[in-house]
Amino acid sequence: MAINLIIFDLDGTLIDSIRDIADALNYALSRYGEDGISVEDVKTMVGEGTERLIEKALKRKGISVDMSLLIKDFRFYYENHLIDHTRAYPGVVETLEALKGIKKTIISNKYENLCIKALDGLNLLKYFDMVVCSDTIPEKKPSPKPVFHVLDSMKVKKEDALIVGDSLIDIITGKAASILTVAVTYGYGQKDFFKEAHYVIDNMSELIDVLETLKKKKEL
Repeated sequence: MAINLIIFDLDGTLIDSIRDIADALNYALSRYGEDGISVEDVKTMVGEGTERLIEKALKRKGISVDMSLLIKDFRFYYENHLIDHTRAYPGVVETLEALKGIKKTIISNKYENLCIKALDGLNLLKYFDMVVCSDTIPEKKPSPKPVFHVLDSMKVKKEDALIVGDSLIDIITGKAASILTVAVTYGYGQKDFFKEAHYVIDNMSELIDVLETLKKKKEL
């Protein structure tokens, strides 16, 4: 199998952004007199987009606040502190450099403007042919629709694509779209989620080995 397209999740897969996300969430909560939530706890809450993050925070705190106001405060802070502490994970840049001959896209549940701004600020945007986010099309992960949108736009067959992510949401999304899945173990995913993936890697550089394995299978 020759892979012609690699779809990447962003947060927890390519970049470690959890502290900046937690800071933005805690800023929003502080506006209503609430104490913050730890970075480790925020890790267990991310992956489904800003709205779900805010919903989970409100439930955890047991408070009733207009969600639209909390989201507004979150976005205000986050847009201005997007990459204060955010960095690419080890092996990411080197791997993206090595994959220059393969089409690459992002599918993230982050808002599109934040996704693009973060990628650009970290000098990663240049590696991607397309960026699809929670507000790019009507549906987001774990719906397979973002994958179908990318496959159609990039003119790639599903058997020639794979998705790389750090959560069960990414694996469910890939399988729903009938593409191969690769789980990274270093992100924000819950314990043992990676058992559902076709392949598991501990560092992004190991993705090269996965591609080589798939290439050899095709040659057999």
